[in-house]
Amino acid sequence: MKLGFIGTGVMGHAMVQHLQNAGHELYVYNRTKSKTDDLVNDGATWCDTPTEVATNAEFVFSMVGYPKDVEEIYFGDKGLFKANLAGKTLVDFTTSTPSLAEKIYQEAQKVGAASLDAPVSGGDLGAKNATLTIMVGGEEETYEKVLPFFEIVGKTYSLHGGAGSGQHTKMANQIMIAGTMTGMTEMLVYANAAGLDLPKVIHTLGGGSAENWSMLNYGPRILKEDYSPGFFVKHFIKDLKIALDEAKAMNLDLPSTSLATKLYEQLAGQGFENDGTQALIKLWWENEKKS
Repeated sequence: MKLGFIGTGVMGHAMVQHLQNAGHELYVYNRTKSKTDDLVNDGATWCDTPTEVATNAEFVFSMVGYPKDVEEIYFGDKGLFKANLAGKTLVDFTTSTPSLAEKIYQEAQKVGAASLDAPVSGGDLGAKNATLTIMVGGEEETYEKVLPFFEIVGKTYSLHGGAGSGQHTKMANQIMIAGTMTGMTEMLVYANAAGLDLPKVIHTLGGGSAENWSMLNYGPRILKEDYSPGFFVKHFIKDLKIALDEAKAMNLDLPSTSLATKLYEQLAGQGFENDGTQALIKLWWENEKKS
C-alpha cells in the first residue's frame, strides 16, 4: 500500500520503519528533514508538504507534538485538507484534544475521506518493539480498514467509540501514568534514603502487587542516569493539561493529576523539559546535572 507518515520523531521514526519492513511504500514529511534521511535511504519518498504526502498516499498517518501541530498539518496552508482526499483515510497517532479529533472527522466526512484518532502509549521502547497500545476513536468500518497497520506497529488496539473517544481513552491512560510515575519516583527516593539496594528493590517490587510498567522500564534507566526521552517531559505536561481541561469540562476534580502536573511543570522550569519523564527524580536527587 502507499502510506503517508507525517512526524518522524522519537516514536514516529520507528513506526515508519516497521511499515517499511512490512513491504509498504512510504511517503514521509517531517519539520526537520534530516530526521527522515535514513528512512529515505531505505526507500521512503520525501515530500515537501503534508499536502504532497496526502496526494500520493492512500492512508496518511500523523505523529506530531502538540494539538497546534495537528491543526497545522491538517488545516494549514500546506495541510492535508488542501489535497484531494476522496476515498482516503487519515489516522492521527498524536495525543491531542477530543474536540480536534471531532473537527478532523467532520471535515474528512465533508470531502469524502475517513479519519481515526488513534493516540498511542508505550514510549520509544513500544515504538521500537512494535508493542504500542493504540486507543482508537472513529467508525467501525474505518477501524477495520486500518487494523492491519495497527497490527504492524502495535500489540494492543481497541476501538472505543466515535471520533474523540481514542483521545479520551488516552487521557485516562495519562492520568494513570501520572500516578505510577510519581509513585515510582517517590519509592526510589525513599528506598535510597533508607540505604537499600535499589536494583534489588525494583526486582523485588516487580514480583508483587507494586509491579507497574513505569517502574520496570524507567526505574533501571534512572539508576543508569539515563534521562533520554522515551517520552518528553514537555509532551507529558501537554497531555496532563488536556486531561485536566477535559475533567473540568465534566465537572471532575483530579487532585493527584493536578499535583503531578505541578511537579512536572517544576521540573520543566528547572530546564529539563526535553528530558524523558523519568527525570522527575531530579526534583529530589539534586546532585544531577541539567542535561
